Amino acid sequence: MVQCTSHMCPIRVHWHVKLNYKEYWRVKITITNFNYAMNYSLWNLVVQHPNFDNLTQLFSFYYKSLTPYEGLNDTAMLWGIKFYNDFLSEAGSNGNVQSELLFRKDASTFTFEKGWAFPRRIYFNGDNCVMPPPDAYPWLPNASSRPVISLLRSAIIILASWVLLLAYV
Repeated sequence: MVQCTSHMCPIRVHWHVKLNYKEYWRVKITITNFNYAMNYSLWNLVVQHPNFDNLTQLFSFYYKSLTPYEGLNDTAMLWGIKFYNDFLSEAGSNGNVQSELLFRKDASTFTFEKGWAFPRRIYFNGDNCVMPPPDAYPWLPNASSRPVISLLRSAIIILASWVLLLAYV
């Protein structure tokens, strides 16, 4: 019996771009089990992402680089730590495992544009997870608009506040 979801898949892999530092960026991976009748022991997750070459730190999962082509490190195998999170329980409050990855930004290749921050392929226990194409991901804005308060406006507000304060004293 599988929990009803819009994607009708017993597993969800959530890749969340959590923080964007100046020289690093952090991702949180959560694997959720929607199957009420099945646990996954000794699970594994294979992720293809162009920035695995710059993986700096991984928290609470084991990691092995898979390099199918010489000099190209874009694929990694992740799995749980024995007696900690190597057992993915059935659906419910304990039916997920999670970890965070810290990647270094390489100025010559790094960008968040056009879905680049998300993986190209994901496999859970050898089964291909359906991924949307990179252009289907939301794009991050190049810059945020900040309200500009002029010095004159600030001076007028301070002066008006001071006049009102003196009027009631």
